[in-house]
Amino acid sequence: MTRPPGPLRRGWTTGACATAATTAAYQALLTGEFPDPVTITLPGGQTPAFALAVESLSDDAAMAGVVKDAGDDPDATHGALIRATVRRGTPGSGVVFRAGPGVGTVTLPGLPLEVGEPAINPVPRRMMRDHIAAVAAAHGASGDAVVEISVDNGEEIATHTWNPRLGILGGLSILGTTGIVIPYSCSAWIDSIRRGIDVAIATGETHVLGATGTTSERVGAEIHGLSGTALLDMGDFVGALLKYLRRHPIPHVTIAGGFAKLSKLADGHLDLHSARSQVDLTSLAERAAALGATPALTSAIRNANTALHALQLAEAAALPLGNAVAAAAREAALRHLHGSAMPIEVDVIAVDRMGRVVGRAA
Repeated sequence: MTRPPGPLRRGWTTGACATAATTAAYQALLTGEFPDPVTITLPGGQTPAFALAVESLSDDAAMAGVVKDAGDDPDATHGALIRATVRRGTPGSGVVFRAGPGVGTVTLPGLPLEVGEPAINPVPRRMMRDHIAAVAAAHGASGDAVVEISVDNGEEIATHTWNPRLGILGGLSILGTTGIVIPYSCSAWIDSIRRGIDVAIATGETHVLGATGTTSERVGAEIHGLSGTALLDMGDFVGALLKYLRRHPIPHVTIAGGFAKLSKLADGHLDLHSARSQVDLTSLAERAAALGATPALTSAIRNANTALHALQLAEAAALPLGNAVAAAAREAALRHLHGSAMPIEVDVIAVDRMGRVVGRAA
């Protein structure tokens, strides 16, 4: 997705919104009054205020809801209504978290939560516990509470996230380490790559596939017979994939992608997005020349319209440019994996937009 020009507005994570809703609901449970807006303190010391979108109070429970504002980030959860329903807990139980409708449950090992736990990450849990403790201290309460977090339409929204692949079923995760969404930082995507590797290791995968898109993933998965937790939605972040694999190695890694994107990796780029790296047609021409391209063909490739056009020119002359790019991409990947605790086998598959394999290296 293209980053809009000009200064971008920051937003709030699902964890910050859940903390605000929980704080308001717990205070209403103790006092009968909802603070609106409700102010919370983030891990970095910021103190944003959140308006309540919904609220309700009964004898044994209070519910408050906050609409997530992700700022100018293209976040799947932007506009989602995050609710917290708080009840008094058994004395001495502390804060107990439950997954309400639209919040997922962990079903696979490898995540920072135990299997069976609500998908509410450690930092948001700590934020909610700290705010409940502060409200309890201000009103002479014990701080024992049952907190149920739910997200309206969360199960459908979760289909647009990594959650199903990570074994988080039934809805979204409540995330955030700072409470702040920085537009187009891609931190959530990169974190999902890391969690995907963690889950793959925990579930015993010995071969994983990092793909730049759905077409290359389909082709790579079919070639190697991979599915489920072996598939990592790498996107443009091959650098994030390789760096984490260097510290958390898996015996065999396949990198699959479009010819143009892999030509960038072949030239040493680790972020393959068009805004941050460009196809180098001169480099492609030099690779073709090394394969025996005539001066005329080398010049034509250097002046091609696109990487695909360059590939077509080489293929018409029976030059395996796709294989050369795949081999160079593989060497670049191996360089970035150097120093891992165990040897990692790498193979690379390059495809065109129709899913035709145009280059391989193993």
